[in-house]
Amino acid sequence: MALHRVTDRGGDVQDIYSTPLSREVLPKYQMPDGPSDPRIAYALIHGELQLDGNSSQNLATFCSTWSEDEVHRLMNDCLDKNMIDKDEYPQTAEIESRCVHMLADLWNSPAGRDTMGCSTTGSSEAAMLGGLALKWRWRQRRQAEGKPTDRPNLVCGPVQICWDKFARYFDVELRQVPLEPGATGIRPHQLREYVDENTIGVVAILGVTYTCDYEPVEEIAAELDAIMADTGLDVPVHVDAASGGFIAPFVQPELVWDFRIPRVASINTSGHKYGLAPLGVGWVVWRSADLLPEDLVFRVSYLGGDMPTFALNFSRPGGEIVAQYYLLLRLGREGYRMIQQTCAEIAQALAEEIKTMGPFTLLYDGTGGLPAVSYTLTDPATAGFSLYDLSDELRRRGWQVPSYPLPANRQETVIQRVLVRHGISRDVISLLAEDIRRSLARLAGGTPSDEARSGFHH
Repeated sequence: MALHRVTDRGGDVQDIYSTPLSREVLPKYQMPDGPSDPRIAYALIHGELQLDGNSSQNLATFCSTWSEDEVHRLMNDCLDKNMIDKDEYPQTAEIESRCVHMLADLWNSPAGRDTMGCSTTGSSEAAMLGGLALKWRWRQRRQAEGKPTDRPNLVCGPVQICWDKFARYFDVELRQVPLEPGATGIRPHQLREYVDENTIGVVAILGVTYTCDYEPVEEIAAELDAIMADTGLDVPVHVDAASGGFIAPFVQPELVWDFRIPRVASINTSGHKYGLAPLGVGWVVWRSADLLPEDLVFRVSYLGGDMPTFALNFSRPGGEIVAQYYLLLRLGREGYRMIQQTCAEIAQALAEEIKTMGPFTLLYDGTGGLPAVSYTLTDPATAGFSLYDLSDELRRRGWQVPSYPLPANRQETVIQRVLVRHGISRDVISLLAEDIRRSLARLAGGTPSDEARSGFHH
């Protein structure tokens, strides 16, 4: 019989949670003096991250929280690619260009392949670039007419915070039109009171952040046409399609909101929202190249070649852009339509359940806008609880369902909003509905006694 020598193959391998580093509170304010085993450092940081919420239960965010394995692989392939260095990474730059052309085509650009556009870090940066182009064109026109340029304003409805940032950072008066009774966005007839010769543009929102329905872009443009006929004021429209830009073309193809409207000068969207890409990519497209003033474009030579760039930042990873192209290529129009239509149907199913629960009035039922539901308490004075209480109750089960007031002049109305994204199934939404019912029953009974509270039964 053969003899076998048993050797110690353990070496210095040590259990992660018995190492010196694991016995200490991790450094928070100063770097440690020496290096650590990567396996141990990873495990300890991974352990801390377990304290974060479950992103699949975050029904407040518009951002993608689920991706295919191939997306993860492409992101890893591009970890070292700097999107700004188009001379060193020309194929990544080519892929960015393909995405711009595809979006221009999706949004019915009349300029076709001559349309101008670029990627950004998200829809907020894309919106600001669109706003800058509006301001520069307005200023150039005013200077040519010999008129002052010190009081630009931008007219909008209940916009996302990025437009407040744009106005403050770039010295533009934000004329935010208050909501009329029963309205959730700007109404076209309100524009005449706010538009004047200093208006650089009107922002129309395709997917209002607060309620998730669409503002009527075509009607807004028509009202501006009428204002021009009456006053001579030629005011362009920028469509903030942060979410709707990847919903309307597939779920509401008959809706006219994009470059089919001559007054629409530019559109921004978020690739990492309903564009389904990982966090970190947005897009802005102009109707034609002349609508992006040359003064805003910088040319850089020190990375090699002559590189035009228009962005608020500089270096950024190329992986999100490659992932966006993968999704456009892999899903195609029919794939996006199936995904977004499924999300819309799930949202509409939740709306039907919300209707049956008693204390709620639906503001938006998931039809005609984003895949979402928004609602308020029918009678807050007699409900015995607030929507903030309901949000707290749902958080006990891990759900993040936001409650907040509507913008002026409807700030007395507090609502809740549930977003349905790719990766949120009908089954998950049914579990949410069950938890809402349980929470309502719990809140209806007031503060439970200690005996009625959940305990440990093992």
